[in-house]
Amino acid sequence: MSVLIMTANGFEDTELLCPLYRFQEEGLRVDVCAPTKGDLRGKHGYTVTANLSLSEARSEDYQVLYIPGGKAPEELRRLPEALKLVRDFQNSKKLIVAICHGPLVLVSAGILRGRRATGYPKIAEELKAAGVNYQDHEVVVDRNIITSRRPRDLPALMKTVIENLKAPDFP
Repeated sequence: MSVLIMTANGFEDTELLCPLYRFQEEGLRVDVCAPTKGDLRGKHGYTVTANLSLSEARSEDYQVLYIPGGKAPEELRRLPEALKLVRDFQNSKKLIVAICHGPLVLVSAGILRGRRATGYPKIAEELKAAGVNYQDHEVVVDRNIITSRRPRDLPALMKTVIENLKAPDFP
């Protein structure tokens, strides 16, 4: 099983690194994609290497798409390649996970209207304006989309994601 983390410079460090390591602990293959390959710097100075560009990433190679927050989603939501990748995961009914500002990418891809979701409290009004049933909870699951609010919610988020991956009806 494999996970694709989609991000850009300015990602929230803990929201990328903690899930990256947690997925690896579960024995999952994890790739990181960004607008271009190479080193990315988080908001707090940590670095991660994107081994794929957005144009190289293919939804058919993964079972999970994970989008961390921070400032990176603001860049991603303006990139047609990022939005297409999100829609490809959605069209295949694959698991999509987003935290903090990450749900904004899902809004821009047009896949959250009419769905239940959460995100960082400062984006609640934008989510609501986009037709999202915003819920202020640690984790919100709506079919194949799992969203979360902030770094301190990571334990609950990752527990929920891992439980979904291990569910007998997971694709």
